[in-house]
Amino acid sequence: MAKVEVYTKFLCPFCSRAMKLLKTKGVAVEEIDITMGGPKRAEMLARSEGRTTVPQIFIDGRAIGGSDDLAALDRSGKLDPLLA
Repeated sequence: MAKVEVYTKFLCPFCSRAMKLLKTKGVAVEEIDITMGGPKRAEMLARSEGRTTVPQIFIDGRAIGGSDDLAALDRSGKLDPLLA
């Protein structure tokens, strides 16, 4: 199974939507809360090429983008192969 990391913030509806989709896929997700900023936020910015919105989703180290990007991958049938 792929390694999935998701940078999130408290009460973020897009984060909740992405996490719910990944949960329906049965994926173990490493959730990284950046609500208070700090080094993990800086890490996210570096990994996502400066994208500041959350969630920022990474599958096996590959930047996927946010919730809408994840949903688009799922609709196109490209998410399951990435998670396998």
